[in-house]
Amino acid sequence: MKLTPVQREVLLALIDLYCKSHGDAVKGESIADIINKNPGTIRNQMQSLRSLGLVEGVPGPKGGYRPTVEGYRILDFEGIEHTVNVPIVRKNAVVKGLTVTRIELPGISSPDKCSATVHIIGSIKKLNVGDIIRIGPTPVNKLIMRCKVVGRDDINNVLLVNVLVMVSLPKEKVILSASKSITAISPEDSVKTAAGIFSKENIRGAPVIKDGATVGIISTVDITRALAENRENLKVKEIMSTKVHTIKSDALLATAIEEMENHNISRLIVLNKNGDAEGIITRTDILCRIVKLCRLIPSSSS
Repeated sequence: MKLTPVQREVLLALIDLYCKSHGDAVKGESIADIINKNPGTIRNQMQSLRSLGLVEGVPGPKGGYRPTVEGYRILDFEGIEHTVNVPIVRKNAVVKGLTVTRIELPGISSPDKCSATVHIIGSIKKLNVGDIIRIGPTPVNKLIMRCKVVGRDDINNVLLVNVLVMVSLPKEKVILSASKSITAISPEDSVKTAAGIFSKENIRGAPVIKDGATVGIISTVDITRALAENRENLKVKEIMSTKVHTIKSDALLATAIEEMENHNISRLIVLNKNGDAEGIITRTDILCRIVKLCRLIPSSSS
């Protein structure tokens, strides 16, 4: 079955609105507003799509239209209403109303360029050739791509992009990458004492613990700043950060990265099921884990 360009545009708009409505029927007028067409044209196209079994009508005051399973299938969006949103980010802001449904990498063997086609729900007219965008993370393997838009197919809702950077985080629990040897600092320690501990243990950050509870966190940045200001005799509790960011030991690495990015921090305290500190994970720990896993992947023989 081959749809006309107008039929595809109407069906894409219907699926987009239906996903956003969380299952409510979509009015023909709403579709007309999105694709800038006359409501009469939408009614005529809906009759055609209903006869093809791609759309069903919903009677009543709250009625309208909704796509059938075959409607999803013909656009290769089968089951899209149950999937996780895969965002597109441009200029550090999520482009609203768009979600990626499929990424194809037809060209990966070129040493100079990697191209991809990206299938999208929503109006891709918001994106222009030349835009630098970030796609992801995807729900399963947490794939993130930084791309340059080099082409746009408005009829099929597909972007052609050149992939500039592509990263996929391993689906592993945080505890596998965390350092389980925790060097604790007392809030009553002096800055000079803390600096000596950091130097001896070769660490860049540590939790501040009092009576078994984590009351803060201190880093080399805090210590260096205090020493530079000749405040080495201050107590750790006077310069530590009292905002302690934690993560559960069974959380995924991707979650740890997201937390660090959201709060602009470099380390997280890892908690066990009882809420006790079990370790500490840093950006460096995650990077080392990724490098180690890459080394385990055998290279193809020539």
